[in-house]
Amino acid sequence: MTTARRERLGYLLFVVPAFLYIVFFFGYPLVKNVWMGFVDFRTSTFINGHAPWVGVANYAEVLSDPVVPLATWNTIVITVATVVAQLVIGLALATFFAKRFAGSRFYSSSMLLPWLLPLVTTAAVWRWLLQERGPLMTLLAPLGVTGSPLADPDVALIAMIIVNIWLGIPFYVIILGAALQGVPLDQLEAAQLDGAGRFGRFWHIVLPSIRPQVLVAATLSVIYTLKILELPLILTGGGPANATQTLGTVAYTLSFKQFEFGQGAAVGNLLMLITLVVAIVYVYFGARKEER
Repeated sequence: MTTARRERLGYLLFVVPAFLYIVFFFGYPLVKNVWMGFVDFRTSTFINGHAPWVGVANYAEVLSDPVVPLATWNTIVITVATVVAQLVIGLALATFFAKRFAGSRFYSSSMLLPWLLPLVTTAAVWRWLLQERGPLMTLLAPLGVTGSPLADPDVALIAMIIVNIWLGIPFYVIILGAALQGVPLDQLEAAQLDGAGRFGRFWHIVLPSIRPQVLVAATLSVIYTLKILELPLILTGGGPANATQTLGTVAYTLSFKQFEFGQGAAVGNLLMLITLVVAIVYVYFGARKEER
């Protein structure tokens, strides 16, 4: 065997495990879920394997459900509000911690703790804090704030968005903090000598330098937030009065509470389609930016 063939074989041996992992744990469930969206898949199917083909009946059923449009709107609102707020706050904190001062590394590292904790644990803690007699609401009681925001249909979604923003800020701080380290200092110094202010240096030098990282972080955050499930499920269970329902909670309810696996798969496929559109938009604009 020639040296070139041995090298290609070595590359292949490294790639095959990852390829098999993707096929078995991502490819197969993806194909299975798409198939389930077009059949009448019920609990009896696990026993007899019988799942009659129903075509687009599952999609027609879920689209006629008044909860689905509300869940779609809530998902969009949560995603837009969360990503914008996380990006602005995360960039501000990353810029702040980029300046070296006593304890800057400790404080920036400690911000990782909320992000490293299991989401189920964090959501349970926030649910306890936001209970009517929880620690946070007890502190706000002297200000006239009564009741739990999670029990009020008018503010439950806002409370959940605030918690979700808090959860994702460390991700932006780490990604954008690393990106800020690559900003050319000579350009900043030259701009300062030419009389450019802080905002001018940030807008014309810093922001263009970290734009690729901002785009990647925002895209990943959009995809992650679109699939939000654990947070509304634990905080409110989709309530009160369906005020915090998302496409993720609807798919979960249909599949694992009502055992309508075909309809749950249909909602999951719709969510996957939306996520795919976001990914295609990112690839398109990323390719155009690379060409420029």
